[in-house]
Amino acid sequence: MSVLILGLSHKTAPVEVRERFALPGDRAEALVALLAGRPGIEEACILSTCNRVEFMVRSDDAHDAESSLLTFLNEDHHAPVLEATPYLYRYADREAIRHIFRVASSLDSMVVGEPQILGQVKDAYQAAKQAGTIRGPLDQLLTAAFRVARRVRNETGIGQMAVSISYVAVELARKIFGDLDGLQVLIIGAGKMSEATARHLQGAGAERLYVVNRTFERAQEMATLFQGEAVSYDRLHELLSKVDVVISSTGAPGYVLTREALAPVASARRGRPLFLVDIAVPRDVDPDINSLDEMFVYDIDDLQQVAEANLKQRRKEADLAEQIVDEEVDKVLHRIRGYMVKPTIVQLQQELDALRLAEIERFRSKLGALSPEQEQAIDGITRGLVRKIAHTPITEMKSMAGHPDGDRFVEIVKRIFNLRPR
Repeated sequence: MSVLILGLSHKTAPVEVRERFALPGDRAEALVALLAGRPGIEEACILSTCNRVEFMVRSDDAHDAESSLLTFLNEDHHAPVLEATPYLYRYADREAIRHIFRVASSLDSMVVGEPQILGQVKDAYQAAKQAGTIRGPLDQLLTAAFRVARRVRNETGIGQMAVSISYVAVELARKIFGDLDGLQVLIIGAGKMSEATARHLQGAGAERLYVVNRTFERAQEMATLFQGEAVSYDRLHELLSKVDVVISSTGAPGYVLTREALAPVASARRGRPLFLVDIAVPRDVDPDINSLDEMFVYDIDDLQQVAEANLKQRRKEADLAEQIVDEEVDKVLHRIRGYMVKPTIVQLQQELDALRLAEIERFRSKLGALSPEQEQAIDGITRGLVRKIAHTPITEMKSMAGHPDGDRFVEIVKRIFNLRPR
């Protein structure tokens, strides 16, 4: 048995290459069925996300499987394999299993620890199940990958540390407000970082969003993205008394918000906290505002320091996760190889038993009439001999199931006992 993965990801290929290989969602089942129908491929699953496209197959011959997979890409998937060859990676057997586990556990993701990839792997698995293209060892591998991902999530802190500026801003807001449901957010300026931070805050429960920009049309464009409200620039200080979070990213040469301007706002808020995220360079928000009661200012350097500290901690957690993956690879490899050796064990037992019965019949005419007791004795003696003959090869095949030479040993047993393919 061989497990093969052929793919490309954000680590190996630019987006213009990845998009040529991307799997249309409405054709997922049809394409994986075509792949599984190729010669030499017993099982197949295709994982397609914005950051990776991977083709997983199980076969009895790795070379045949790879050849069939490349033909599929050229003919059925219409992917330019020759152009993409420099970007493709290939994993087989143990390394393929390890790769599947790392992907599902988000150890191979652009942002290590992100939770979305596990759901995407599950979607790929469901599409393959619906198409009937996984039903044996590859099925076991993917279900094991889900278990490994849960274990990594439960036993490490890999997903608990925000590592992007926008995520850090949201996590700091949680520390200030606790529950983010119902928060009102004000965006000053219309930069990409402000947009990303606002999107994360909205996803975390922020209820209403206002946008202020010197160009009102641009404010309207940003507000439309979040079903928010564009507000004229002259109402900026009016809004500061009612919102909970301010995200500022303008191109102004000096402070847009000063301590002097915010002092009366702090009094009017009557102790309600205001979280100000300053993503502009040069800065928009006077850092002295931090001295006002319940005013919390974080600039780009503050957020970056938190992100880097979190990333350092996440890397430590990732090392723990890698240990879990390696441990689980050994377990599942032993289990699957044991599963794959079972047909050989059954065939060996059946062949030996057939020989036993044939020999009894060959000598029956010489034995003459036998009593039931004698028949039972002959049956018991011959069964015992067969069990003793089969015991050592069966025991060794089971014990070598997880060994690199396990497949070779099984082939030797087949040759010794003349076990032909069925």
